[in-house]
Amino acid sequence: MGTFLEAFVDVALMFPGQGSQYPRMAASLYGTEPVFTAVVDEVVELFGEVGSVACEDWLSGADVDHVSRAQPLLFAVDYALGRTVLSWGVEPVALIGHSAGEVVAATLAGVFTLAEAVSLVRDRVVSAVSIPSGGMLAVAASEADLLPYLEGDVAIAAVNSARQTMLAGSDEPLARVRARLEADEYIVVTVPASTPFHSPAMQPAVDEALAAWTVSPRAPRLPLYSGYTGKLMTEADAVSPRFWTRQLTDAVYFGPALNELVAMYDVLLVEAGPGQTLTSFARRTKAVRSGASAVLPLLDAADSVDAARARLV
Repeated sequence: MGTFLEAFVDVALMFPGQGSQYPRMAASLYGTEPVFTAVVDEVVELFGEVGSVACEDWLSGADVDHVSRAQPLLFAVDYALGRTVLSWGVEPVALIGHSAGEVVAATLAGVFTLAEAVSLVRDRVVSAVSIPSGGMLAVAASEADLLPYLEGDVAIAAVNSARQTMLAGSDEPLARVRARLEADEYIVVTVPASTPFHSPAMQPAVDEALAAWTVSPRAPRLPLYSGYTGKLMTEADAVSPRFWTRQLTDAVYFGPALNELVAMYDVLLVEAGPGQTLTSFARRTKAVRSGASAVLPLLDAADSVDAARARLV
């Protein structure tokens, strides 16, 4: 019996972001998968005290939705899973990340060193902690459907597929928007987040992150598709401090970026991160529905990579 890759020679890695975290995500791999364990340890050490505290909560099964836990842990787990796949000899033809996952993709593409990426994420955490409480919602609707409902600082946070859009904003206006949407019979689901990422409420954090910017990004060494432009990342964007810092307020156009990727490659999309959120988005693309491309979550329901490894190696 051949491997899954006989039909799809090319592999692209997808990295999820805020909202995909959950208690003990991929923790069963820690201590059992050598590459994963070593990379998580390296990342946690680079984060310093922020990383140590987040790691303790992660391994204990505590809630990890707060930005001070979710962002460092998502970076650590996504990056460690990506490095694990690369250690199997897989050579991706392209990378794509959703929200915070774009920093992971950029690091593997050579835009940032690991130390620079950790510094960037740590600065984001510090600047976001002081932002007043807010949240994010996933709505089964198009971006155009939702525009009439926006009020206050509530904004389109992400366009994930034709009829899967996220909103973000401060607590009170977001609650009002939700009530109006549900009254009009839209399906609305709360995204695990206590910070209104990708909304105007994050502007003070953007200003603070830009003032603290110290890294020197480089052009990607691999094709890197950006959710913030919906296209292949250019060298000009990759090296721009403002491009990276404004991601805290800018909407994520993951759906258009993914469509661009699968228009270029007939590819096996591998979600290297917790959960299967990006897998579900990918399954809605025309390329996957037609069989031109396929999608594979790296982690199964038991957080094991064994099934994916058997197909990829």
